Amino acid sequence: MCDPSDAALSLDGARTLAREARKLTALIGKDAGRVRDRSRALGRRLRAISRTMGRRTGERKAQVLALTDQAGQLLARSLNEARRLALAARRRARGRGAQRKLAAIARLEQTADLAERVAVQIKLRIAGKPITDRLVSMFDPDARPIRKGKLGKPNEFGYVFQICEATQNTRRGARGFILPASTSPGNPPESRLLPDTTAELKRLGLRPREVALDGGFEKGPTAQALERIAPDRVFIAGRQQPGSRQTQRRLARYRTGAEGRISHLKRSYGLRRSRLKGAAGAHTWSSWAILAYNLDTLAIRAS
Repeated sequence: MCDPSDAALSLDGARTLAREARKLTALIGKDAGRVRDRSRALGRRLRAISRTMGRRTGERKAQVLALTDQAGQLLARSLNEARRLALAARRRARGRGAQRKLAAIARLEQTADLAERVAVQIKLRIAGKPITDRLVSMFDPDARPIRKGKLGKPNEFGYVFQICEATQNTRRGARGFILPASTSPGNPPESRLLPDTTAELKRLGLRPREVALDGGFEKGPTAQALERIAPDRVFIAGRQQPGSRQTQRRLARYRTGAEGRISHLKRSYGLRRSRLKGAAGAHTWSSWAILAYNLDTLAIRAS
């Protein structure tokens, strides 16, 4: 079934195109063209999709696809108008205030590029073809769908960060310092991010004797990534549990406690949601959150 978020993206795209076009025509004159604001028409399609999704009929899928196709066509009209306006505006971007006009044209063209991606992915969805690089937000184009496998939130949208905490021991209540989070575009597996984490450990001159990881790490890629720091023992929950039974229980408790550490970072240090746009903004936000946590840890140890 076509994701209703495609229609929501069409609404965001048409509304943003109209807003940027109004800013541009205020600089170059309304006779250069206009981009009609089709947000009301798209809003009606979006509400119709929501009503259709609540029905329990066999025609629900076809109706949602038809409404989404209509939304894509409306967005395509706004997109064509925006392209024509930008072309006409470039011919007039001369003389006094030319740089300001060119900046407004660039913003309109950038918005048009994103809107075109939305229109293309709607066509692919209608045709039943896969979408390899899906756009999920007009305002944060770097964000990607993340399949978490949790019952309450099977799908989320944003960025994946790998958190690594280095502690002196694995006893209960141990609190260490968190390394800068590793990240990569899209929804990378844990094993792909691990080489960046081990490289940071190597750069800091840290060689942990024991490494406790969750079950999302694969044994082969994990062993290859950890070669540069050569830990004595690598614990992967449910996959690789070396040592005695007592050692296994100790490392399992420590790894489980890492989930609480992540929740603590989300609740108390703002790591749940970035207030900055883009991948660079999300990386900056996570870095400040980790820095605040490490400063608190340092203060606790000094007291």
